[in-house]
Order: sequence, then C-alpha cells, then structure tokens
Amino acid sequence: MNGTMEHIPVLYNEVLAGLQVQPGGRYIDATLGAGGHAAGILEGSAPGGQLLALDADADAIQYARRKLDRFGNRVTCKVANFRRLGKTATVLGFERVNGVLMDLGISSRQLDTAERGFSFSQDGPLDMRLDPSRGRTAADLVNRLPAGELADLLWQYGEERASRRIARAIVAARPLSSTAELAEVVSRAARQGGRKARQRHTQIHPATRTFQALRIAVNEELENLALALPQARDLLEAKGRLAVISFHSLEDRLVKDFFRREAQDCICPPEAPICTCDHQATLRIVTRKPIRPSEQEIDANPRSRSARLRIAERLPAGPNTEQEE
Repeated sequence: MNGTMEHIPVLYNEVLAGLQVQPGGRYIDATLGAGGHAAGILEGSAPGGQLLALDADADAIQYARRKLDRFGNRVTCKVANFRRLGKTATVLGFERVNGVLMDLGISSRQLDTAERGFSFSQDGPLDMRLDPSRGRTAADLVNRLPAGELADLLWQYGEERASRRIARAIVAARPLSSTAELAEVVSRAARQGGRKARQRHTQIHPATRTFQALRIAVNEELENLALALPQARDLLEAKGRLAVISFHSLEDRLVKDFFRREAQDCICPPEAPICTCDHQATLRIVTRKPIRPSEQEIDANPRSRSARLRIAERLPAGPNTEQEE
C-alpha cells in the first residue's frame, strides 16, 4: 500500500457481536472510514440486510464504496457528517434501524496520507480537515489564534499540561505551514520543560496531544458527537443497539455520560426533594465497562491500543434505572 499501513477495523468481532447483527436487519455506519466494519455488518445481515454508510470525508466514501460494491443495492453510501444523522437517515429511508455504529477514530488511510496533515510521522500541510472542502485548517488555528486561546485549545482538547509553554513557542515560530515544522516546535518546547525522560518512558511523541487537540478543534468533533448521539438513539427500533468506539478520554467521557443519563428515569440534581424533570430512560447500558482490545489485537494493530467500545440498547417502554459502574 505504497508504504502505508493497511486499515484494520478496530474491535471488529466485538462490534458485530455488540450490535447483534441479524439477517435482514437495517443498520447505519455513521463513520464509514475504510469500510471494514461496514463489510462485516453487510455480511452478517445477509441476505436481505440494508446498511446506510456515512462519512464526512468524500475520499473515504469513494475508497470504501469500491470495497462494498459486491453488496450491490444493499448498501447506500453518502457523504455526510453525522451531526446531521437524523435528517440524512430519514431522507434516505433509514428512519428506523436495528443498530448504529460510530467509530470515532481517524483511519490508517487518513493518517498515512501526508497531504491530509493528520500525522507528524510524515511531512505534509497543516490541514487536518475531515472534509477538505470546508472549514478552518489547522494552519489557520496555529497561525492566527492568540497565545492564550491557543493554550486553552491545547488544554481543553488535548489535555496538554504544557499547553501554555507550547502555545508561546508556536506563536514565536510563526508562520508554520507543515506538520514537521509544528512537531519540531512542540518537541523543542517539551524538551525545554524537562519532559524528554517522561515521553521516552511512555513512548508517546511530545506532539501527540497537540495534534489531537488541533484535529478535534478543526473538525468540531466533540460538538458533532454531542449532536449525533441523541439522533442515533432516536433512530433505533426497540432493542436496537448503539455502539460507539472512542479513542481518547474526552470522547469516551461524553459517550459514557450520555449513556448514563439516558439510562435513568430521573436526572434531577441529587439535592432536589422531588423529581421535576419528567425524564424517562431511553437506553439500557450493555457494557458496564468499556470493551478494550486484546493484547493480540494491539500486537497486530498498535493503533487500536487506546480504543474503547461502549454499547447501549434502546428501551421499548417503561422505567429503567440500570446505571454504569
């Protein structure tokens, strides 16, 4: 693959088992990527199952569509961000489904395409947009934000402890136009802060959190996820399942909190004397703790090491108080 790492769908068997893929079922893969999970869902739902496959990245849709051609009209592919999941699914005839999958990771194909600017492992432009046709690029943020706002971004989305030192270093080095330039500036700032030994121990590149933060901000990933989760729930038939794979704590916390809230009948503050929210549980939590990749999977696919899979099931009706530990 021209030196790139072949995309391996993360937690493949766990996703298919968690979704309880059945023949004739109707499913949505809201983040198609390279199409690995989608192919498994179509195989498991044969002969009559239907899949709606969405992705904000037109290149991903084009690439995965070739892989899914063998399933004919059983699969519908559409370039769309899952922030508009409900409307898109309804327009395309998927207003009720048996399962929804959200794989929130960046695919190996995206990471290994230098021109996309997602990774510091090879030099490329500071882009990082999932949809290259719209929105701000990482270069826009790096070169235009005041130091204080940039530091806040690195802390909020990357949980970068050295955010202020790194932000000052970036501002001093402007203009920056490539991933290699940014990675070097961040690494130099990290070394000045005495992080070299700690980074060597954890085997995490000093620029990892900075690149994560910029990618999340560029693509509004957390905002889009917060919008997409309730839409996915509303599309589910009774006992339909929502499976979400996250790759960092910010995403995972958002998913966990949504599942926990929707598994309760009352979400009033604990100090409230009586319930006034009128909230009714809509989900049953299937995974009390997130499913993690096995050591064998991590050995075969190191990029899976941070993956966490959470699954919830749509309640038919009536109260449900089951909560996550």
